[in-house]
Amino acid sequence: MNNLVEIRNLRVAFDGVPVLHGIDLDVAPGEALGLVGESGCGKSVTWLAALGLLPGKASVSGSVYLQGQDLTGAPRQALERVRGKRVAMIFQDPSSALNPVIRVGRQIIEALRLHRGLAGTAAKTEALRLMDLVGIPDARNRFNLYTHEFSGGQAQRLMIAMALAGEPDLLIADEPTTALDATIQAQILDLLITLRHEMSMATVFISHDLAAVAQVCERVCVMYAGKIVEEGPVAQLFDTPRHPYTQGLFDAIPSLSGPRRRLVPIPGTVPDPRHLPTGCAFEPRCARARTFCTQHRPELLPQPEGRQLACAYPVPVAQDAVQPEEEYQ
Repeated sequence: MNNLVEIRNLRVAFDGVPVLHGIDLDVAPGEALGLVGESGCGKSVTWLAALGLLPGKASVSGSVYLQGQDLTGAPRQALERVRGKRVAMIFQDPSSALNPVIRVGRQIIEALRLHRGLAGTAAKTEALRLMDLVGIPDARNRFNLYTHEFSGGQAQRLMIAMALAGEPDLLIADEPTTALDATIQAQILDLLITLRHEMSMATVFISHDLAAVAQVCERVCVMYAGKIVEEGPVAQLFDTPRHPYTQGLFDAIPSLSGPRRRLVPIPGTVPDPRHLPTGCAFEPRCARARTFCTQHRPELLPQPEGRQLACAYPVPVAQDAVQPEEEYQ
């Protein structure tokens, strides 16, 4: 397989309630992929399911291949050899992901021991190198401090250092800048970009921040109600969003240049997974919806411009003719 990760028809349900509805997703070696969408759309659940990190009440079906190795339903021992070593994850709240009663240096050394078999002086030297790499100032003197003695931005850098300890092929960054101020957020984004290029590492960046995704990623998938509704290169998709939901996300962003304009929020809320609409999940909130949308759920289909789209009546681009009102084929 040419792709590093291939996800096919991934479905997840909690206590019998479906929350992912057939996710198909590829990540190429060294690629930077973004996942965007409102909270609850399934961005984090997709990768937690792929790595077998969901609770016991979750039922998972479909397939997740890591360079030919099927991770779906794999035994715990096999997944433990993948987590941290081949695929590492940065969680959005470092204060809860780091252990508050263990010194940070020891936590990084533990990751090095588990994933690379390092111990003693070699492990400490490598841990200090990782702390320097992610920009922890005075790493040697702060090696034996506890988590609460670091700022939020520095704690996130420590999480990144632990994720890099196994020299992963894929780094999943799950909302890594949510709790940080704008200046520290920019520093963390720059760090992720630099590390990806220096280590030839693929990155999946999960966020609701479109500006951050544009800075970090090459390709983006837009998710809504447990499905991917639009996918394509970042520049193309951001210039001409075709799905009404994607367009709505951009309309809700304030402009820092040009004349002031009133923001256009997306009306309504994300539907309850237990009571999804019969047709398109976005139909109750969509200004372009037709009768057809209330009865049919559109599939994610390739488009002539090189992206994928799941919409019967997409937003037209400048060169498009006025769309007819005939039924979606």
